[in-house]
Amino acid sequence: MTERALVFTGEREVSVRSVETPAPDEDEVVVDTDLSAISSGTELLVYRDQAPSGVTADASLETLNGDLSYPLQYGYSLVGTVVDAGSDVDDAWIDREVIAFHPHQTRFSATTDCLTPLPSDLDRRAGVLFPSAETATNFLLDGAPKVGERVVVFGAGVIGLCTIRLLAEFPLDSLVAVEPQSSRRELALSFGADEAVPPEDADAPFDAVDSDASADLVYELSGQPAVLDDAVDVAGYDSRIVVGSWYGSKRSPLDLGGSFHRDRIDITASQVSTIDPTLRGRWSQDRRTHTALENLRAIDHEALITDVVSFDRAADAYERLDERRAGTLQVLLSYE
Repeated sequence: MTERALVFTGEREVSVRSVETPAPDEDEVVVDTDLSAISSGTELLVYRDQAPSGVTADASLETLNGDLSYPLQYGYSLVGTVVDAGSDVDDAWIDREVIAFHPHQTRFSATTDCLTPLPSDLDRRAGVLFPSAETATNFLLDGAPKVGERVVVFGAGVIGLCTIRLLAEFPLDSLVAVEPQSSRRELALSFGADEAVPPEDADAPFDAVDSDASADLVYELSGQPAVLDDAVDVAGYDSRIVVGSWYGSKRSPLDLGGSFHRDRIDITASQVSTIDPTLRGRWSQDRRTHTALENLRAIDHEALITDVVSFDRAADAYERLDERRAGTLQVLLSYE
């Protein structure tokens, strides 16, 4: 089969190319893509040539083989319709709308265990944001917020806003978003944050309560390594910092010479490809998928989607995200 796929070819260079794809095996289905979402985190690192080339794209996903060097097909948030099935696949899959962790491509083959059926009460535009809801779900599993805690989220992009929305369901003492863009701060408030402040005022919500007040739990979701210093600054004694950002090849000095050691601050890496080993006795990937789909229903996906761009004009979509144009948040590619 000859299909069209988005290919990263160099720094800030993407093109839509014809690619040869194998015919489906007996245990595979063929999916026609309807929508895909561009990740403004990992995908922008790839686009900007800030992803380390020696790192595997994602060993947990069959569709992302090889490393992150150019030329590269990448992407992991797609909704499509099953249009054909191999002889070993139940015909009930035909015409089913599915969520797939697959690079941006017009049509592809996959085994059904790589697909998540889109629930009938969720539309495609919601479904394409499932990976963001799953990532936010994993952040909460790793951070384990507790009743009455003071929580701070650095970064109110799509992932940060999804995380804020889920945290807002907890009986916290306070939930503060720290974000430089005013439009995103307003969204953070609408998603359930008690306060939303620019980075220079990150301490202000605590100073207003008590000069000794500090955060119990901090999420660093900005994608900027230097912000980890700010996270340490607002974290209190015996607090936790969950780093959900992937910085790629970006580097920044981290100041751990102040209160970090004396305050016994715990910094944890969170990554959606795996579940915390301490939780795997009770939590499987299937259980997390079910929970993330439930959480997706609570997220106002239309408030996150700001741009829909034709797949053939994908280069324009990446430029919008790269330039951080005012008002641009979640960009979708349409295959119609």
